[in-house]
Amino acid sequence: MNFRERTEELEKNILSPFATLSCQSKGRRVPEEKCSVRTDFQRDRDRILHSKAFRRLKHKTQVFISPEGDHYRTRLTHTLEVAQIARTIARALRLNEDLTEAIALGHDLGHTPFGHTGEDVLNRLMKAGFRHEEQSLRVVDMLEQGKGLNLTWEVRDGIINHTSRGSPHTLEGQIVKISDWIAYINHDIDDALRAGVLKPEDLPGELIDILGERHNQRINTMIKDVIEESLDKPSIRMSQKVSEATIGLRQFMFKKVYVGSSAKAQENKAKIMLKLLFEFFLENPGKMPQEFNKIAEQEGVERGVCDYIAGMTDSFALAKFKEFFMPSSWPLNHTKI
Repeated sequence: MNFRERTEELEKNILSPFATLSCQSKGRRVPEEKCSVRTDFQRDRDRILHSKAFRRLKHKTQVFISPEGDHYRTRLTHTLEVAQIARTIARALRLNEDLTEAIALGHDLGHTPFGHTGEDVLNRLMKAGFRHEEQSLRVVDMLEQGKGLNLTWEVRDGIINHTSRGSPHTLEGQIVKISDWIAYINHDIDDALRAGVLKPEDLPGELIDILGERHNQRINTMIKDVIEESLDKPSIRMSQKVSEATIGLRQFMFKKVYVGSSAKAQENKAKIMLKLLFEFFLENPGKMPQEFNKIAEQEGVERGVCDYIAGMTDSFALAKFKEFFMPSSWPLNHTKI
């Protein structure tokens, strides 16, 4: 018995009857030889962690575009917070932590530069629309390394179904979905307070009384509630009281932060920039790297341009905009006339 098989046996003996066992995975799109040390879900986690798309998340906006300060969340820190919350819940419920972590680390790989602002732009420009969860699946299925990461069905299912529109087929996927919700509501409040967009007294008192006054208290309340409501049950959920309070806090954030606040002051600039870049590359596909020209030839120029822009970091998109739309400095001619 090798190391992987020992781990698979431990999962059978330790995990909940509702857990997804790695030895019972539905497999990969392209069959491959199993690792002697790591389970299939552990391999998926490692492939995502070592991918270029994962590294780019550190330079992609979460909520605040071009914030002044080092402590605001990026798409990468958001992803890590989701993974931490999700693993805490999975461990308490005796579900598969490796599968949970793999889904969490991969759920936002397809997110655009400038957060949901970029997603909205591409959704309007693409005839078929654009959703970041679909792009995340496209990243792991074909874009990363030019051939995709060949992940298991369970991880891919969790990635495509992590938003409010989705219905994950595994409890581990359901954990990531609710952990994403817990993470972004709470860290967006934290960032808004740091930026001065909100003051502590602005937070709705009736909701804070239920969830907690401080950042760590609110997260703790939500996590404990999910664990208590989901223990030894075939679904992941919150209690009605905590769920309603969390929804209320999200609605408050939409009203005070996500729409029309100073946190969104740079949105229109980002929208114009991405729209101009999209139109530029449609007219000049040869300016894109070769792998995206290949996609343009196979699936149409619009698709190639979308994949290229969706993968950009905020800083790279800005650099490309300057390159193609801003005047360059002219060398001084010191020759006397």
